Amino acid sequence: MPGSLRRQLASKVPVSQFTHHHVAVFLLTFFSYSLLHASRKTFSNVKVSISSQWTPSCLNDTTLELQPYELWNSSHLFPDTGEATLFLGTLDTIFLFSYAVGLFVSGIVGDRLNMRWVLSFGMCSSALVVFVFGTVSEWLHLYNKWFYCCLWIVNGLLQSTGWPCVVAVMGNWFGKAGRGFVFGLWSACASVGNILGAFLASSVLQYGYEYAFLVTASVQFAGGVIVFFGLVTSPKEVGLPEAGEEGDSDGAAEEDASEPLMGGSDNYDEDDPNYTVQADDPKPSSPQPKAIGFFQACCLPGVMLYSLAYACLKLVNYSFFFWLPFYLSSNFGWKEAEADKLSIWYDVGGIIGGTIQGLISDVLKKRAPVLAVSLILAVGSLIGYSRSPDSKVINAVIMSVTGFFIGGPSNMISSAISADLGRQEMVKGSSEALATVTGIVDGTGSIGAAVGQYLVSLIQENLGWMWVFYFFILMTSLTVLFITPLIVREISDLLRETSTRRLVG
Repeated sequence: MPGSLRRQLASKVPVSQFTHHHVAVFLLTFFSYSLLHASRKTFSNVKVSISSQWTPSCLNDTTLELQPYELWNSSHLFPDTGEATLFLGTLDTIFLFSYAVGLFVSGIVGDRLNMRWVLSFGMCSSALVVFVFGTVSEWLHLYNKWFYCCLWIVNGLLQSTGWPCVVAVMGNWFGKAGRGFVFGLWSACASVGNILGAFLASSVLQYGYEYAFLVTASVQFAGGVIVFFGLVTSPKEVGLPEAGEEGDSDGAAEEDASEPLMGGSDNYDEDDPNYTVQADDPKPSSPQPKAIGFFQACCLPGVMLYSLAYACLKLVNYSFFFWLPFYLSSNFGWKEAEADKLSIWYDVGGIIGGTIQGLISDVLKKRAPVLAVSLILAVGSLIGYSRSPDSKVINAVIMSVTGFFIGGPSNMISSAISADLGRQEMVKGSSEALATVTGIVDGTGSIGAAVGQYLVSLIQENLGWMWVFYFFILMTSLTVLFITPLIVREISDLLRETSTRRLVG
């Protein structure tokens, strides 16, 4: 099939081939990860309350001063709120380090076991850990630093089962043609989870932070049960062809859609009739392809560059995720519940940014240039937000713009680009690489985010919030630097294709 016709086919999302199974998979994976994120967001939303609870009542006015003093304050962890805040940052770091380690493992496990079992187990088990961490410990007045650290390590490992599995399932059901838009819309699941977590936490925070953990843990556990009984991980389970197997023309469209995103147009012969995205073995009765190895996945083109870039970008994105409500409360003196609700606008910007930028990348059939433009504009938005006045309306507007230019690219790398990388030509479209590659990209990103959370608390404590924003600007610039080779290559391909079309026209 001529290359020009392939490109025309690839530019169209095969909506007519979507079934109710596609809709169900989209919604189940969307809300399953939203619930995982909601439970994480709850912790960041109640940091002020936790910090007050962990310090003696004489140092804060949120609790009654009870007598005898030694009896009622002997279980408090820290002498002042500053040390409590530093420990909260340490818990964020511990969570993200264990989450990162778990992602590398979960991706490999997800490619070898039933992803429905892995995802459901992670959701239900994580809900129980969150319930013990935030609710049971407060009901029993069990305040112990090592206890909290151990629980949060386990929680990070269990939550890591989510992202590689949901991205792999989505990659099985939705092909590369139009993937930027579909995954851009779908990747809003994290931001929707943040909004849901903020809403649930702020609605019950007046009764005590333990009830915020109770509500989110209960909803997450129920979601894990629904996933176990309702999620179909692959079209083959219901007798449908996998994405890219619908026919020769659609397969060609899938192939052409993947090529510009992962490499130059000279990597293969466009008119080679034997080139497909399927495995070399044409036998329909052949067993499942062998899962790709960890080091093989690391060596796939683009994987390490995007992983390093995501480490810097996720550091910034997750710093907003973990610290934004705390920053609004401490820097502007706004009430905790108000700060929780206001922080939603960052996620709103991320949802819109991920969808629009994904759609633009589909039109251009290039991802890296879209990311570069957005991240350069993100530097300007960070400078503007660091100087935001004490006005909730202005703060919300600049916050949304910042979320658009930071959250949008973060969503693209963690979803659409990870799926592209896991289904590129070198692995012949095998779904057995998807979860592994996704785990590598998101795991590397989580390592960067883990280091960042401790650095944020350290910089804020010693230098102030303005230096925290300088740190964010540096990390955003490094993100662009890491994907520069991909930007140059894809812009060169784009210019060459434009020149070719002019000559043909």
